[in-house]
Amino acid sequence: MKQIIPKDIQDQAVVIPGSKSISHRMMICASLSSGTSNIENLLQSDDINLTMGALKQMGANIEYLKDHHYKVLGFGGTPHNCDSDIYLGNSGTSMRLLAGIAALGNTRYALTGDQRMCERPMIELLDALNMLGIDATSQNPNGTPPVYIRGGSREGGAVNIDCSKSSQYLSSLLMMGALMKNGLDISLDSPPVSSPYIDLTIDIMKKFNVKARQIDTTHYKVAGEQTYIPGNFFVEPDLSNAGYFWAIGAITGKMIFVENISENSLQGDLKQIKILEQMGCTLKIENNRIGVCGGTLNGIDVDMADTPDAVPAIAIVASFAKGKTRIINIEHLREKECDRIDAVSSQLIKMGITVTQGSDYLEITGGTPKGARIETFNDHRIAMAFSIPGLLVNGIEIENETCVEKSFPNYWNIFEAL
Repeated sequence: MKQIIPKDIQDQAVVIPGSKSISHRMMICASLSSGTSNIENLLQSDDINLTMGALKQMGANIEYLKDHHYKVLGFGGTPHNCDSDIYLGNSGTSMRLLAGIAALGNTRYALTGDQRMCERPMIELLDALNMLGIDATSQNPNGTPPVYIRGGSREGGAVNIDCSKSSQYLSSLLMMGALMKNGLDISLDSPPVSSPYIDLTIDIMKKFNVKARQIDTTHYKVAGEQTYIPGNFFVEPDLSNAGYFWAIGAITGKMIFVENISENSLQGDLKQIKILEQMGCTLKIENNRIGVCGGTLNGIDVDMADTPDAVPAIAIVASFAKGKTRIINIEHLREKECDRIDAVSSQLIKMGITVTQGSDYLEITGGTPKGARIETFNDHRIAMAFSIPGLLVNGIEIENETCVEKSFPNYWNIFEAL
């Protein structure tokens, strides 16, 4: 249990760790190469440790040097035999991205996780792999882990997949497809959710000299028999995590900068700053840093299909705003580390805020948040988002505060130093 003590903060700048999304993808691409890569500013967190552990089981040699700097000797596009189960905790990113990598192997892989992970369906990805001649199964009808993947076919070709629940399915296929004989011609049933993450995947693949392309919103192609080329790489800061500090700027009226961020970043959660500006905040973009300062906050209508990780922080800001904020197209949040729509709603209601929810939306009526004991549901983003009002409101207590180690292990150190 962590009690948040209200305090006055000043205009300031913070430095946050590397992007979780980029760290996962860079580590996987480096492991798919045949040589040695150096990756600096890699996020050190529970989820990334799970991905690294799995890649080591698959044959990558990963060595920590110093100060978030890792050396990776890849396994050349063909994962090694693995006799034991690969445990991935509640890291949905690890599970989905590595399912495609396991399909490149020649033997059976068993991917499993914790109780919540084993409730998170991935039948769409398993169906797509089976379409490609890869034996991908689950003992459960909705395709929840444990999943069992046996490679053997690297022909590739045309495949259809539903990415309405997760863009990570498509990222998984793109990364594996470059190593298949005929590549992949991927058709989607509808435009994917969280599409900026697909752009991010394609960009990181390009850094390793592997090309994939979007034909249109429901059609992607990646040529086959490509080679991941090792190199030296730097992981930019995590803009999902930057959002908590921008939200602090929004509710306190102080200018809070996050350092080392380009306004041209491909991370989808950069859109948070435009959402906050629409709510009444002032933005400052200067010298490779971005700051947010709150003014008179007003409720807005906003589609956050492409920025799902930012929803809890934006919901907190909405609780301080005048009028109603309606956040739509977020049904996929119900399949995250917890049901985030329900979690955000229930904890804001505890704080005296009026909230209504539907299958794919939240509607928050701003007011005067009051203290409450916050249940995190073992979800890092709930813990971090609900710490924010504690800077202004007495009586905020965060249960299971260590769950932030999933994505931002030093969050509390930076938060307390404000």
